[in-house]
Amino acid sequence: MNLQYRIDLLSRLGDYMLSADEKWQQIKEKASYENGWFTPEFTALSISNISSQLLSKQKLTNWVKPFFAEKQLSQPLQIGIIMAGNIPLVGFHDFLSVFLSGHKMLIKPSSKDSVLIKHLAEKLNEWEPELYQQIQFAEILKGCDVYIATGSNNSSRYFEYYFGKYPHIIRRNKTSVAILDGTETKEEMEALADDVFQYFGLGCRNVSKLMVPEGFDFVRLLDAFSKYLYLADHHKYKNNYDYNLALHILNKKYYMTNGAILLTEDSSVFSPISQLHFEYYKNAAALNEILQRDNEKIQAVAGKSHIPFGHTQCPGLIDYADGINTLEFLASLTI
Repeated sequence: MNLQYRIDLLSRLGDYMLSADEKWQQIKEKASYENGWFTPEFTALSISNISSQLLSKQKLTNWVKPFFAEKQLSQPLQIGIIMAGNIPLVGFHDFLSVFLSGHKMLIKPSSKDSVLIKHLAEKLNEWEPELYQQIQFAEILKGCDVYIATGSNNSSRYFEYYFGKYPHIIRRNKTSVAILDGTETKEEMEALADDVFQYFGLGCRNVSKLMVPEGFDFVRLLDAFSKYLYLADHHKYKNNYDYNLALHILNKKYYMTNGAILLTEDSSVFSPISQLHFEYYKNAAALNEILQRDNEKIQAVAGKSHIPFGHTQCPGLIDYADGINTLEFLASLTI
């Protein structure tokens, strides 16, 4: 199966994901039943982003050919993939990378996000039966030559213990931040709301902390964030909001809110669901010092000189998790 054929299959898969196919609609509905965070709105958003950003035939061709155009695998390796489950199809980029490389894959999907990826693999198998031997799923990964694992800081220690002697990519907790200078327009702040609220803030590319200048006007920000007030009607999100609000009240901690999110001053880049941290900076030097302090924890930075507001959740093929080039890693493997 040559590289161009694999690219064609993925392009076809992207079209399928945007289709009104009855079975696909049932699968998306099933995914929402099995994970209450996978609302139809956010599942559709993830699928749309994957189809447009990752499965364009031309984008795939330009991305993969420098690594695999002339590379013919004499003996494909077995790549074990452990996927996260925080947002719909969050492990798709790893799936895509291994598929294009020509290596075989054994996938352990997250119990929170197994329905969608299994169905898409089945669809590829349906179109090309040869793939049945190349794309498989398991609850326990054993006997693989290489491992790609995504999880929490805690689970990464176990991954290191079990997989450290093999070629591997092991990812840990990451989050994203936004830099504001106080001159943002209403439209920019509303776009920032997408970075904060999409997927309920569960993704590593969700903004969980704001860097703001002293004297920043939070009233304008909270007004712009009102576009997501409806999330307060979602029971799982509301439970988190009520819990964190109660903690602030009991601890007499200062907070600001518009009824859907809690803003509180905190140096941590990680914030709980329904809460957004902020930290003041005095000047560019102080801002850079803070960013360097938390560099290993930051996946993406939104701002006027960084990723445009509203685009952190639209990663392209070269926006690698943890900054590790997955294709380059796969292309370097030898047996």
